[in-house]
Amino acid sequence: MHKPGNVLMVCLGNICRSPLAQGVFENMSKKFKIKVDSAGVANYHTGYPPDKRSIYIAQKKGIDISMQKARQIKTKDFYNFDYIFVMDKENFNDLRELISYHKTNSIIQLLNYPFEIEDPYFGDDKSFEIVYDKIYQGCKRVLNNWK
Repeated sequence: MHKPGNVLMVCLGNICRSPLAQGVFENMSKKFKIKVDSAGVANYHTGYPPDKRSIYIAQKKGIDISMQKARQIKTKDFYNFDYIFVMDKENFNDLRELISYHKTNSIIQLLNYPFEIEDPYFGDDKSFEIVYDKIYQGCKRVLNNWK
């Protein structure tokens, strides 16, 4: 029996990495009772669906993220989620700054530091495949240690 929980995946704009991480983690954690969501540090894309390249790579892997909508992280998220996984050190630092007086021990990089999941937004399709692989490895590591 695995413990229930809830997880928030965070990247900069919530259209490339974190929606993909949400979809991958949801797909991998079906036997767990885990609620998964995603958000961005910035509000650049609030209300928009994920980047078409993220949707494409997810679909190639049998995961549908096309119905997700980007949103900006809110203060209440720091209380409503057991774990907040960020994609890179910049996201980590931005969140620590944003909530310096809130609970910060729940913010973790999805890949073990110093490894990062680079933002593929200005890259090509191959960049999104690399991001998917890194997200998959990070989610697998988290779930292997989920008690």
